[in-house]
This record gives sequence, structure tokens and C-alpha cells, in this order.
Amino acid sequence: MAKKRSVRQPEGTTLIEEEESTTKETQPLKAAQYTGGGSARMSLLILISVFACAASVMYLVYRNFPELSEDERDKIKIPKDMDDAKALGTVLSKYKDTYYTQVLVAYFATYVFLQTFAIPGSIFLSILSGYLYPFPLALFLWVCLCSGLGASFCYMLSYLVGRPVVYKYLTEKALKWSQQVDKHREHLINYIIFLRITPFLPNWFINITSPVINVPLGVFFFGTFLGVAPPSFVAINAGTTLYKLTTAGEAVSWNSLAVLAVLAVVSILPVCFQKKLQEKME
Repeated sequence: MAKKRSVRQPEGTTLIEEEESTTKETQPLKAAQYTGGGSARMSLLILISVFACAASVMYLVYRNFPELSEDERDKIKIPKDMDDAKALGTVLSKYKDTYYTQVLVAYFATYVFLQTFAIPGSIFLSILSGYLYPFPLALFLWVCLCSGLGASFCYMLSYLVGRPVVYKYLTEKALKWSQQVDKHREHLINYIIFLRITPFLPNWFINITSPVINVPLGVFFFGTFLGVAPPSFVAINAGTTLYKLTTAGEAVSWNSLAVLAVLAVVSILPVCFQKKLQEKME
């Protein structure tokens, strides 16, 4: 823990300052906002430029698709609801066997793109993967890997150019989460898994603030890879009966919610046991 010392001001008032911690992880977030470098406006401009480049790559992926009819081209878009997912699934399933690589690259690139820029729609792609691919392949190689990579790219964007934006608009929320992370620093991967399973913090918030509060990238990636597996299991399983679904909410049942709750508790149990053991040893 950081020790405290008093600093006497010329006016006679006394301020309480925290001494600089011996570890990088415990540096105060508020102090970092003054040394983060760059302005929020410049960071936003850079992020927009990166997004434009990524969108251009997505366009090239689309152009590499097999020749489609006009009706099929209208269905090739990021799904916003279950009807869009069904329409997209119809087209992709038609071409999946003949143009396996093109369909796979398009799915992979789209999922990573959505995760990188925190664009809604990945839930429908998770459901769609259960319709298009065998269950183990859909879960671990596509959804978990795509989620881990996309979230990590978002992490790196935030680390490289997004920190001024976080310091300006999310300082208080990030500071509160930083305090929670410091409490779980010794078992951080369990904490990340727990957060990915549960809805306590939005995924986009976790992605963009993690580099600011010094969550290591390796821990972040593996925590995300493992943590998204349980909710993705539910979505992919629902995808096997895609055409019976009318809304994304139907993919989640009370049984699946109970399973997710149990897995969330299991992910945090090692933390509780470690704390109890430390208390007994003390």
C-alpha cells in the first residue's frame, strides 16, 4: 500500500498526498491524465482515420466475395436484428461449401471489425456461427478467438491513441474500476473472466479502459478468450435452430442464465479461497 505524507503549503494549509507507488499498477489515474500526451480531439481524428482504413479493408473483403445476385447483395450486411441474421445465413450457407475460404475470411474479418470498434451486432454473428459451422469450431476457433483478437485490438487502439479520450470523458468511471482492479491484481485473469461472463460492466468499457489502468495485454486477451466462452456457448447453441428464432432474446433461456450464473461464481471462487487462506495464515 502507498504511504501518505503531509505537505505544508506556504499559506499554512496542509494537503495529503500519496507517495508514488513502487509498482506501475498503482499509479493514480487522475495523475496520468496530465501526462497521457495528446488531446482528445487529435485522438478522435486518429481513431476516425483508423476506422476508415479498417472499413476500406472490409470493403475489399466484400469485393472478394463470389458474384452475387442483386437480392443476395442486399442481404450481405451487418445484421441488426434476427431477420437480418437469417437472411445473411441463407446467403452464406449457400456459398460456404463452394467458397469456404472467402466466407470464412469475411466472417472472421467482420467479427473482429465489430469487436475492435465496439459496434453492435456481434451477438448475431455468434448465433450465425452455430448455424454455419460445427459447434467446437464455432465456439473456440471463431467466436472466442475473434472476440479475444477484436477486444485486444480495441485495447491497443486505446493504449496508442485513445487514452486522452478516456481521461477526458471517462475519468471518474475508470478511476472507480481501477480501484477494483487493484483489489484483484493478484488474480486478475479470474476477475476478467468474471466480468466477461456477467453484465456488470459493458464490454466496450472494459476494452478501452483496461490499458489506462494497467491491465496487462496477455491477461486481458486470455481472460477475454475464456470469459466469452460461456455466453457464446448459449448463442451458438441457439444458432443451430436459427430459423426458429424471432429475436436475439430467444437465444437465452432461464436454464442458460442459471448456467452462466454458476460459471460466474466458479470463476471467482479461487479468489475467495485465496483470500480465506491468506486470512488464516495471518
